[in-house]
Amino acid sequence: MRLKAVDFFCGAGGMSYGLARAGIKVLAGIDCDDSCRETYERNNKPARFLEKDITKLSPQWLKKDLKISRNDDRLIFVACSPCQFWSKVNTEKKNNKKSAYLLPEFERFVDWFRPGFVIIENVPGLSRKRASLLPGFRRFLREKKYSFEQGVINANRHGVPQNRKRYVLVATRLTKQVNFPTELRTRPVVKDFIGRQNGFPVIAPGHKDRTQFLHSAAALSTKNLQRIKKTPINGGTRKSWKNSSKLQIPAYREKDEIFRDVYGRMCWHRPAPTITTRFNSLSNGRFGHPRENRAISLREGATLQTFPKRYVFKGANQVPPKLARRIGRHLIKVLNGKV
Repeated sequence: MRLKAVDFFCGAGGMSYGLARAGIKVLAGIDCDDSCRETYERNNKPARFLEKDITKLSPQWLKKDLKISRNDDRLIFVACSPCQFWSKVNTEKKNNKKSAYLLPEFERFVDWFRPGFVIIENVPGLSRKRASLLPGFRRFLREKKYSFEQGVINANRHGVPQNRKRYVLVATRLTKQVNFPTELRTRPVVKDFIGRQNGFPVIAPGHKDRTQFLHSAAALSTKNLQRIKKTPINGGTRKSWKNSSKLQIPAYREKDEIFRDVYGRMCWHRPAPTITTRFNSLSNGRFGHPRENRAISLREGATLQTFPKRYVFKGANQVPPKLARRIGRHLIKVLNGKV
């Protein structure tokens, strides 16, 4: 029988999609945000989308609804809970605080079901802050006789064309030791995924793609258009116009070393920076197209996250499917005693 998974805090389905591509049967994704439903269901059939608040959900209900059993060696529970509170990116912490402490709720389900495998994926900040409740969850795993490997990995070393550092924990009660997938020798870069050679036609800032491909680019103000035109192609930065009284941003005057990536272009022969929620905004990071005078499009950002071009988006997601796929394949090897 195949491994099967339940994806808690599934969002639009990046983790589910990657696990399914690894050959794992994804039973359902659980999320309280119904705006993710259409994207999840259109791309992850036959997995179901369960619009549920995990704080109000009982293990008994989930057992009956999904027809899953306790102590199932082939069952995987995945938790990629909302990460904005623990991110170093400047977000509205107060609004995200409630979702920051969902790990004990996930622990309830692990404790009741005792699945064969557990996966956690989140921002590195989750492992660095004592308030994250992660130390308590690790103690719980040890008490329940789970072996685990945990740490911060760079997704670029697992087939994702961006320097994306993520905290990952992989646990199992089936073996005395578990590890991460072996890092790949080849590190993908931007030119491997976007550009005309990869099916992305040249577009102007403000272009609206009315198809499901969503090759749409944000509009630029007159001044920002002038800025990116002054920024050298293939990796240029805002230093190229720092001496322009018209273009220089007062907050960055004589401060070249802070927020060095904002208004910069990606480089064809390097990994992209971490694709954040605002990746289509020129002022939020190194999100300028390597050659064209615009920020990267919605589809280009999704492609750099390793979502396939056929993935239809009606909401947001943050887990690179290729990273999930490699983790899934590795767990299949663990189950079969091949690692």
